Amino acid sequence: MPTYSPRPTEIQRAWHVVDADGLVLGRLATEVARVLRGKHKPIYAPHLDTGDHVIVVNAAKVVLTADKANRKVVYRHTGYPGGIRQELYAGLLARKPEEAVRRAVRGMLPKTRLGRQMIRKLKVYAGPDHPHEAQQPQPLEVPAARRAESKQGASA
Repeated sequence: MPTYSPRPTEIQRAWHVVDADGLVLGRLATEVARVLRGKHKPIYAPHLDTGDHVIVVNAAKVVLTADKANRKVVYRHTGYPGGIRQELYAGLLARKPEEAVRRAVRGMLPKTRLGRQMIRKLKVYAGPDHPHEAQQPQPLEVPAARRAESKQGASA
């Protein structure tokens, strides 16, 4: 059986908007990465970018569970010898919440040219506003069971 390869004319790119208010970072990232890759479409092909555009708003209100914000470390390198820099996720979320969400999603995409092409379709904003109203984004619903407040409410 030959590998299915959708034609460029078959690929339709939609726009989705996700409100990250109260969502767990990892669960949000898996859902966003799935849509960016195109796995939610019947024409999905692993060797092509068939995914949609995703806008994440309220990135500053994303939640990390189990005190990971104070234990998990973000590393980056300046490019100079001995230039490794580290920061806790709590500091990154306070300083640049968009970067925390972008890093989480990027880690779930392919580490190739294809993954770099997919991450360009992700737009992340710390607040509730975004400049993409002309694209008429549809709300992407992350299941309510995955929201942090519903887990806290279920245990109380």
